[in-house]
Amino acid sequence: MYKSKSKFGLLMLLGATSLSLAACGHSKSAQSKPDKFQQAVPKKTIKDGGTLTEPIVVETPFTGIFLDELSDTAPDGEAVAPGDETLFSEDEHLAINDKGAATLRLNQKNRSATIRVKDKVRWSDGVPVTAKDLVYSYEIIANAKSQSTQYGSTYENIVGMKEYHDGKAKTISGLEMPDGPKGKTLVIHFKEMKPGMKQSGSHYIWENAAPYHYLKNVPFEKLISSDKVRKNPLFFGPYKMVKTVRGQSTYWSRNPYYWRGKPHFDHVNLSTISSSNVTQAIKSHKFDVAEVPLSQYQEVKNSSATNFIGDKELAYNYVGFRVGRWDKKLGKNIQDKHAKMNNVNLRKAMLYAMNVEAVNQKFTHGLTFKVNTLVPKIFGDFHDSSIPGYGYNLKKANQLLDEAGYKKDGTYRRQPNGKKLTIHLAVRAGNSNTEPIWRNYIQQWNKVGLDVRFINGRPMEFNSWVQAIKDSDPRIDVFEGGWGLSGEPSQSHLYDENSPFNFARFVSPTNTKLLNEINSQKSFNHAYRVKKFHEWQRWMYDNAYLVPTSNSYSVTAVSDKVSGWSLKPSANNWYNAGFVK
Repeated sequence: MYKSKSKFGLLMLLGATSLSLAACGHSKSAQSKPDKFQQAVPKKTIKDGGTLTEPIVVETPFTGIFLDELSDTAPDGEAVAPGDETLFSEDEHLAINDKGAATLRLNQKNRSATIRVKDKVRWSDGVPVTAKDLVYSYEIIANAKSQSTQYGSTYENIVGMKEYHDGKAKTISGLEMPDGPKGKTLVIHFKEMKPGMKQSGSHYIWENAAPYHYLKNVPFEKLISSDKVRKNPLFFGPYKMVKTVRGQSTYWSRNPYYWRGKPHFDHVNLSTISSSNVTQAIKSHKFDVAEVPLSQYQEVKNSSATNFIGDKELAYNYVGFRVGRWDKKLGKNIQDKHAKMNNVNLRKAMLYAMNVEAVNQKFTHGLTFKVNTLVPKIFGDFHDSSIPGYGYNLKKANQLLDEAGYKKDGTYRRQPNGKKLTIHLAVRAGNSNTEPIWRNYIQQWNKVGLDVRFINGRPMEFNSWVQAIKDSDPRIDVFEGGWGLSGEPSQSHLYDENSPFNFARFVSPTNTKLLNEINSQKSFNHAYRVKKFHEWQRWMYDNAYLVPTSNSYSVTAVSDKVSGWSLKPSANNWYNAGFVK
């Protein structure tokens, strides 16, 4: 569900089309290997000027929360991408380097990190980005009144963060501004250093800033609805927002104060489009750059005057089983031992009944593929290739249900206590194939005697689904989703007891222990960290509260009139790209 605005930093809820499955068909092409993609378009001489157009492929209006500390849906992130630059740049291995708006220095002995904002970095109103802007970001995240979903136990490693969150302190004591609030330097004091801190998106160091001078008079509880966030946001990236039509479009002009210099495009125009209309839009060259729904790649791949670039997503789709709730007051997950899905045999049976690989072969053109573990192969030896995954096995599914006492009563099974068993499924409405694909899975579950039904009889409107998942809607038993990951393989911020993103709401001392060990001082020893990553992946696989199903390629159509556009982690498309001379 979560995708990064800067590709690998802040995690965000993925729109349903991002990792969607492709169009149904039985042709040979549906069985073929995927095309080999380049990561960047051919380099050509660039001229200044012109308006770049790009669609936001989404089935519903974006929510329009244009503040990183409060935003958590991918469409919002896409809507502000031309201006919303992060503090740090990363290299091809996703490690933070010195090429961004700020530099980072870690001091293991003093348990601290020093962030220095570069002198020329200014907000789009001309005011310099300061140390106080960095501190203010942490205050927004940690202040309970703002209700930021970004707050979690990883940030409690900052000295004084929890005390501020709990209302016991007026400031975060571990955030030091040695040159004062208007200076450029922030020193962060940690309780302990973590091995992943050098990687982008570690969730120990926030990688954005918020304009304190602009927002300071808005109460924390009103930030999310403020016009300064929704209509007239400030950014320090290449472009400044000129206007937005709520939920539909954003329009941008050059930020005259951009620290790197003058970007090539005069303007950028982003507007929403449904996935069903993308094919024609690409063929007719309505947009200069467009993310391609995988369901439509075969239809557009031969479009004239268009370059297609792509790469495997740093992401995965998953199936989750809700076994508890999120307690806002306590700020943690509470598992319910009586929850309908709190039976490991039931969870595993549902996974064995899913014909994921057959769906991928039938509904994709080699652009979606099964994955078995939560740590992708890109992370090298942290990935445990020995995890077998849950392959399609109806016999095994039936056996597990029988062993657990889910006895058949006619067509469907009952719970071990004899009560009727109806499982309610929450699925994001995506493209036209979403419902047929999930009705297929429902039919597979029916084959093993499980009565599974969509909530309200169909996939849910995306924003409604987001809210229901975040609120632990009691109607939900099983849900699907997708995570876009960061450059740090640890996923404590997604699955620990204090994470609001732990949507399955499971809590386990073993899970907590393993996640803590992955991020401990001992894990500065690489072999030890690999061992703990493998133990955690095996534990997650064995307990099956949330299990990955598939991943996909990301494909982008770029007009041959555009040069400098790239999918590489180090790319800065909004500054580097332009129209060809």
